[in-house]
Formats: sequence, C-alpha cells, structure tokens
Amino acid sequence: MENVRVFHRSGQWCPGQRIDDVVAYDVQILPEYQVAGRPTVDRSYLLLGEGIQLTKPAVFEGPVEGWWYVDLVEIERTDAGLVVHDMYVDFLIPPAVDRYQILDLDELADALRAGKLTAAQCATVLHTTQQFINHYLRGAAEGPIGPQHPFPPTVVAALESLPSFLDANS
Repeated sequence: MENVRVFHRSGQWCPGQRIDDVVAYDVQILPEYQVAGRPTVDRSYLLLGEGIQLTKPAVFEGPVEGWWYVDLVEIERTDAGLVVHDMYVDFLIPPAVDRYQILDLDELADALRAGKLTAAQCATVLHTTQQFINHYLRGAAEGPIGPQHPFPPTVVAALESLPSFLDANS
C-alpha cells in the first residue's frame, strides 16, 4: 500500500491509501451536509484507470441507505497529490446491483453548452459511462460486452475494512 493525498471538491486535501489502481480516501463531510446521528466521514474509492469514483455516502438514509454513489471523474496527478474533477454524470446503485439509475446527463449537456468542458471531454465521459455499465452493471441475461467485473470491485472490500485515514493523520 502507498499513502496518497486526494483533493476533494469540498476543498479538502484528504488522506488515503493506494492498492494497485484503486485509491481509498476519507473526507470529512461538511457541516451543512451532515445528518444528526450519522457518521461525519465518507470513504471514497478512485478507480484510477477508469475515471470512476465510488462512495457509499454516510448521509444516505431510509430507502437509499447502503447504496453506492458513483461519479465519473477526471483524475489529475499533481506534485501535491491527486485532484478529482467531477465530470457531471453519476450513478446510484443499490446493494443488490440488480438495477441502477444514471443521474445528471442534463448537467453534462449544460456544461458542454456553457464551455465548461470540451467536446473531447464529453466524448470521454460518454465512453466511460458505457464502459462502466458494460463492465460492472450488465446482467448475464443482457449478454457480455467485454470483461465483466464484480461491483464493487474486489479490492474495495479490502480498503473498506481499513481504519479511518483521518485518525492516522491526527
């Protein structure tokens, strides 16, 4: 394992660990998003070669508790650490992974129209969206398109069991 730092969209540099092409990092949930009685830290996972970030948000309650929130992202490598850029498209995936919701395609279109991303970036996001579905979400009855991977990726389970990275940096 390798220690890493990740810059989160909340403006925080977050401590984490890297195993192969997966980074796990912990982010303090900002006070305005915290839910009373719920944890105040989220652990996110970056699939470095895929442009994917996975989070099981601590603030999810009721029917979405335990669901995965998946962001399509660009990951910039800097001297200070990894910087995560949200690429607008998201998935909401229940624990059984028997269905999923794609979110924010309208935000992707708006960002393209507003010049916040290039046509090439938009094409990459659309390609990444389809690859993610093909590799992680398609059921056997739908027919394989490329290699199938378990969701969440197996290495995520090993990283989920690690103690808080925030405690280690206190």
